[in-house]
Amino acid sequence: MRYADRERRLLAVLRGCGRRPEVAAAARALSLSGEHAALWIGAGLIGAAAGGERRTAWLRGIALIGAAHLTSMAVKRVVRRPRPEPAAYEPLVRTAGHHSFPSSHATSAAAAAVAFGALSPLGRRLAPPLAAAMCLSRLVVGVHYPTDVAAGALLGGALAGLGRTWLHGDGRGTHV
Repeated sequence: MRYADRERRLLAVLRGCGRRPEVAAAARALSLSGEHAALWIGAGLIGAAAGGERRTAWLRGIALIGAAHLTSMAVKRVVRRPRPEPAAYEPLVRTAGHHSFPSSHATSAAAAAVAFGALSPLGRRLAPPLAAAMCLSRLVVGVHYPTDVAAGALLGGALAGLGRTWLHGDGRGTHV
């Protein structure tokens, strides 16, 4: 079996999970809240508002997430991979664009997990599982192939990882 066939099968299995109303509702909510990194930017703004002396670090985290999101959009324009066929995987949500690779939701989610994880213990506990759920939601709603999501997560994680020392402005990579 070719890789593309395995990828389509995996997508079909995950998209099939969306037949359960509660799973479909959760996947839709995650997908909608992740549009243009809105969930992560909002969480970062809350962190900045409550951050006191770490306010600048939280704002830098938002900037890293935004930069990762914009990078994914630029890659999409170059790669131009079409989204999964709606006839085969009827999407549960509308998308802002027609291109699939990489998943911008996955890019911003992974960037947020890395950035917020470096900023607070709460971020280390909450952001990674929420980011993973965001990534899976894109498959459940049927708008990305698994490689789109994997590439987006790798891109976002790598870009935020490169910027971790910038978060605090003093060379520290994490805040304990």
